[in-house]
Amino acid sequence: MRYLALWSVVIGTVVFAVLGALVSARFFWALVVFAPLCWMGASDLLQTEHSLRRNYPLLARLRWFFESIRPEIQQYFVERDTDGRPFNHDARSQIYERAKNVNQESAFGTELDVYAAGYEWFTHSIAPRPTSSEPIKQRVGGPHCKQPYDMALLNVSAMSFGALSKNAILALNKGAKMGGFAHDTGEGGLSEHHLKHGGDLIWEIGSGYFGARTPDGKFDPARFADQAQRDEVKCISIKLSQGAKPGLGGVMPAKKVTAEIAKIRGVPEGVACISPPFHSAFGTPRELILFVQQLRELCHGKPVGFKLCIGRRVEFLSICKAMLELQTAPDFIIVDGGEGGTGAAPLEYEDHVGVPLTEGLAFVNDALVGAGLRNWMRIGASGKVASAFDIARRITQGADYCNAARAMMFALGCIQSQRCHTDTCPVGVATQNPRRIRALVVEDKATRVYHYQRNTVTELHQLLASLGLDHPDELHPGLLLRRIDETTVKSYAELHPSLSPGELVGGASTSPWSEQWATATPDRFGSPR
Repeated sequence: MRYLALWSVVIGTVVFAVLGALVSARFFWALVVFAPLCWMGASDLLQTEHSLRRNYPLLARLRWFFESIRPEIQQYFVERDTDGRPFNHDARSQIYERAKNVNQESAFGTELDVYAAGYEWFTHSIAPRPTSSEPIKQRVGGPHCKQPYDMALLNVSAMSFGALSKNAILALNKGAKMGGFAHDTGEGGLSEHHLKHGGDLIWEIGSGYFGARTPDGKFDPARFADQAQRDEVKCISIKLSQGAKPGLGGVMPAKKVTAEIAKIRGVPEGVACISPPFHSAFGTPRELILFVQQLRELCHGKPVGFKLCIGRRVEFLSICKAMLELQTAPDFIIVDGGEGGTGAAPLEYEDHVGVPLTEGLAFVNDALVGAGLRNWMRIGASGKVASAFDIARRITQGADYCNAARAMMFALGCIQSQRCHTDTCPVGVATQNPRRIRALVVEDKATRVYHYQRNTVTELHQLLASLGLDHPDELHPGLLLRRIDETTVKSYAELHPSLSPGELVGGASTSPWSEQWATATPDRFGSPR
């Protein structure tokens, strides 16, 4: 069906050519229409820049025609994130332009309602600083890390091979190699596609321990150590939960567990692949921190951290208490917002489970500051990060760097058809169908991923300079303002008052921190009440 239009014009061209030769020369006039269409269809099939045209020759051109006569409206740009901030309706177009390395400026000022509740802006300086010409990076690696890693300010967030096609993984990793930023593997394990181009990898270990598991699904230290010591693997991330569906496991249907995916994940071929909602390697905050320490030893001192979407605050405070008691900690924590996630999930989880990134990020930063642990580790943020403003906003709220999934998919050519879970992705990004995968040309899309990341970080440098800053570490909550209503504006310093260093440990904290801190224990997750 995808090639129906092309085959129709090819057959029509042949039929009218034969009729013109055998019946009447008047039939040759039809070739004036059919021959150019045939040529256009063939060029669509063979070109390498547009995935949609490669998968839908001729038919895809209708999309651009209708866009030219009616502005395209995408759900992503009219929805609001879960803390009420409206998305810029031009966000996806901006990502495409940056990925294609074309002009990114627009005329006639903002089209957002600057007097609407939720509108946010930075306070610029009357004396801007020179723009940094060198990429700014954050060193990840705490006191117990022997091989620290310099993390870019924007990296590829966790997306597994299996969820994404092999060509998508290859393009993301090659783009990361070209731009010197990190590529999170997702929990699906390390594949040859992650390793082929030598881009820096953050190997994510989920509850299924794919690529590092025993036949019965438990963690296998020997298999982990063998993979984790690869030069391409720069960091290890333990996935506790994710923004799309926190507290929920996952199932890859048996028909999708091909021989290749079965080998990578260490599971039987043709059998449903299950990710449990909980880890079997640890069951308490203390055991989690000991597991972090074990992984760091097994990978010879590379940075090890974990990713989570905040749920019950007392559970994270329990983890902080475990760090203090054991006097060791992860090298980084990635906070995923409840509004994040590129994978398919039940609507209830997508919309109503998990703390939004703004609140989750501010809480994690405050908890670590109040426990006297903030200097031990870096904080990453993920959850609908797409622009330089998004990165600066998250750093202002407590992050050191950001990861992006959705925006990187757009850079690959994703048109957000929202068919990721059906194996019918029209542009070859989220499918295992070989005929659809061919539409995504690795060399072209890798360059776009590289351009998108580079142009966005360059714009971040310019934004910092406009604020009168030399480094993102100088961003603070007082610089970011939010409109509450038509007449009320508050800074994030007012909206989210921060704790002082060591306040929780010193016992001087006020309610509700004091009550939650007293309830937290390193011996169990959750509250006894």
